[in-house]
Amino acid sequence: MKNSRRTFIKQSIAVSLGFSGLSHYLASCSGGGKATNVAENLPVSKEWIDLPEGFSAKIISRWGDTMSDGFRVPGLADGMAAFSVDGNVVLVRNHEIGDNQEYGPFGTDQTLMNGLRKEDFFDYGFGKQPCMGGTTNVIFNEETQTVESEYLSLIGTIRNCAGGPTPWNTWITCEEDVTKASDLNETAHGYNFEVPATAKGPVKPVALKEMGRFNHEAVCVDPRTGIVYQTEDRHDSLIYRYLPNVPGELHKGGRLQALAIKEQASFDTRNHKEQAMQVGQALDTVWIDLEDTDPQEDDLRIRGYESGAAVFARGEGMWYGNEEVYFACTSGGKNKTGQVFKYIPGEFEGTEKEAENPGKLVLFAEPNDQELLKYCDNLTVAPWGDVVLVEDDQDSYMRGITPEGKIYNIARNIGSQSEMAGVCFSPSGKTLFVNVQKDGLTFAITGPWDKLRA
Repeated sequence: MKNSRRTFIKQSIAVSLGFSGLSHYLASCSGGGKATNVAENLPVSKEWIDLPEGFSAKIISRWGDTMSDGFRVPGLADGMAAFSVDGNVVLVRNHEIGDNQEYGPFGTDQTLMNGLRKEDFFDYGFGKQPCMGGTTNVIFNEETQTVESEYLSLIGTIRNCAGGPTPWNTWITCEEDVTKASDLNETAHGYNFEVPATAKGPVKPVALKEMGRFNHEAVCVDPRTGIVYQTEDRHDSLIYRYLPNVPGELHKGGRLQALAIKEQASFDTRNHKEQAMQVGQALDTVWIDLEDTDPQEDDLRIRGYESGAAVFARGEGMWYGNEEVYFACTSGGKNKTGQVFKYIPGEFEGTEKEAENPGKLVLFAEPNDQELLKYCDNLTVAPWGDVVLVEDDQDSYMRGITPEGKIYNIARNIGSQSEMAGVCFSPSGKTLFVNVQKDGLTFAITGPWDKLRA
């Protein structure tokens, strides 16, 4: 391994709890590839995720297993969120699948697809090559730490990467794809879809087209205003917000805008060539109205930038917490190893009086040091107020960032070269959920969270 115990816990990282199994793993392994000797139905996984002493990770869902509805657990689990429904935790989980039948929910010969109708799919692919992306709902009993049921809740989309929870108990799932309609695809892609946590099976797939057609990544909702903020996974991406006509009813239309820096048109936040933005610096913002938000070409960000919108380096995970919007830019910074921003909404956010107290964009973290942070992706806000994120890298960590900007380690993926994804806490804060994407595993992690930063 390229990282030693000494560099893993670096002096500048605010850590008080060590990783009990890490030094043993580093001493006994030279690779770090997927563990192939994990027993079936392994209740506690120490072969996959290394954690601080007192914490444990349990596999609760596995790609290819049979779900309660008779379909198979789809692969490539990505973004997700946890909701409270009827005394249980409900995970709504994305699957970043295109038309790859291997990862789909219908088995290798696709015979299970006969259990659905054409209209259950957003894109049936003319019956020849249906799109296999979508979501599953997992009903989890937090007291017993067991899954009570899991089932398909959306199907027929492409590359459902991330998304975000809403205050009205739904999950916005986002297509990280801009495939056009063709002789293979019945419809264009590049949209958001809404999936209720209470769904009991596949919901009618309705594209929220006024939220924009682009290479979506994640969203979050400010519960005070109902405004939806969005990221885009491109090297020259924008940050968007959607002002719904009716808060909480996104399908009733609204206005799409892009974030810009006040009096600094087309500002480059990426810091690749020069340090245009300093860590901790707060810049006043304005929001630019966008036209033709459902374009045939993938040019929304290009037109937005030409109109003065700020540019970002691969906007990915996004989460609302502490009355702020946090989001990751995977390839930002001088070394292109990642940035974390926060947007602080103004007092009159989204109204005609917005200019009196504009929202502020703050560069929250940019260490330019892979030992501290690299290629940050999905993120959430912990019950104690810290940002918790996972990395899109073969040697991936789960990190925490305090409000003061200090970075510490929470977990490390030691059983696979896949990224971790979909990090989120249960509503009670007792359980943290995360996926190991390419291996199709969902974990429930428990332990003394209240002592993590003691």
